[in-house]
Amino acid sequence: MLKQVQHDNAMLIDTHAHVNFKAFREDADEVLKRALDNDVLVINVGSQYSTSQRAVEIAERYESGVWAAVGIHPLHLEKSKIEYSGSEEWESEEIILNGENFDYDKYRTLTLNSKMVAIGEMGLDYHHFEESDNVEELKKKQKKVFLEGIRLANGTGKPMIIHCWDAYDDLYEILENNPVEKRGVIHSFVGGYKTARQFTELSYKIGLNGVITYSNSFNRLIKEVALENVLLETDCPYLAPVPKKGERNEPVYVKYTAQKIAEVKNLDVKEIAKITTQNARILFNL
Repeated sequence: MLKQVQHDNAMLIDTHAHVNFKAFREDADEVLKRALDNDVLVINVGSQYSTSQRAVEIAERYESGVWAAVGIHPLHLEKSKIEYSGSEEWESEEIILNGENFDYDKYRTLTLNSKMVAIGEMGLDYHHFEESDNVEELKKKQKKVFLEGIRLANGTGKPMIIHCWDAYDDLYEILENNPVEKRGVIHSFVGGYKTARQFTELSYKIGLNGVITYSNSFNRLIKEVALENVLLETDCPYLAPVPKKGERNEPVYVKYTAQKIAEVKNLDVKEIAKITTQNARILFNL
């Protein structure tokens, strides 16, 4: 077991990290130690079976302060390659998608671990469709697997960490008709405040990360969403916040997202930390 933290006094929780990804293969424990030393607790989130399993294995090494979520990202349902790059990214990366079939029983086994606190990330991603794709079939498949994820969440009594890109209308319809009993969070939310309100009215949280620091275009969203409905996250190694934009993101940088919210809401950053941490503790039963 690694570092024991008195996490009742921790200031921040990064509710969506990927220190279980290959970007941290050489220094995962160093990155997590830096977070814990700075009173940042971490939930590592799986995007397929291998990274879900690794999230659990990493969490098991820590007495407290590090947890896991298990699930399959919708893009991992198809075999393809994605070039992940952009001005906001720490490096260009070719992501190989192996086309994994969601095996309910295998994931169910991972959920038996005591450090596993959520199902995710799972959801819908309509952003990466190609012209040659059978879009309706791909959407149908994503929805089917997402419903299986909801079944897994409800069967294990866990909340969900929900991925959604360019699919908020379909996501809302699914969640309205097939609620996650313990609810969850709409991760890396980039929609408008009216869309956010739709999800908060269904009792889901809104996950905010470094994207909100890139410009003032999300200020209205930040102002309109009640702090009681917000979770903080990094989505590291991606989406590093200003002033770390362009670097490899890591959990300790979640403080910059908290600072941005404090600035826009005209509140002390300690208040942002206190309430968002409480939100995470309650949702994930930490």
